[in-house]
Amino acid sequence: MLRHDAPEKILVLHGPNLNLLGQREPHIYGKLTLEQLNERLRTLAAKVQVQLIIVQSNHEGVLVDAFHKHMSEVAGAILNPAGLTQFGVSLHDCIKTMPFPVIEVHISNRHAREEWRGHSIISPAVKGTVEGLGWRSYTAALRTLVEIVREPKKAS
Repeated sequence: MLRHDAPEKILVLHGPNLNLLGQREPHIYGKLTLEQLNERLRTLAAKVQVQLIIVQSNHEGVLVDAFHKHMSEVAGAILNPAGLTQFGVSLHDCIKTMPFPVIEVHISNRHAREEWRGHSIISPAVKGTVEGLGWRSYTAALRTLVEIVREPKKAS
């Protein structure tokens, strides 16, 4: 259970090949490295008073395990499924069991690229998707997620 006197924790998951940011196709993904992106997220997190748990993996199971491990301690998650976007069935199923909102993030606009990139198996399982804004997709997602988790809960 989340403590009400502690800052919310947000899980940030970076999928396959995002460890190569700054090197891999900079004309699409930009020149910012993953560590520079994470530092921008940490700076924003400090401003909006949340804590981040950041994980990057090239393996779907590691991302699923991170969701499971932090399931009871985070208020929400941001996920860039990267190369798992089209076929990450276990990631999709995992997200659907999470008790918190998950926002899907993509640096590029998938719909402006190859046709097959437009499909996401992840999208039906998440609260929403932010994409096409470069590294700012992450900060837009973080701001939005913080607003969502801080909304007053409706009485049942």
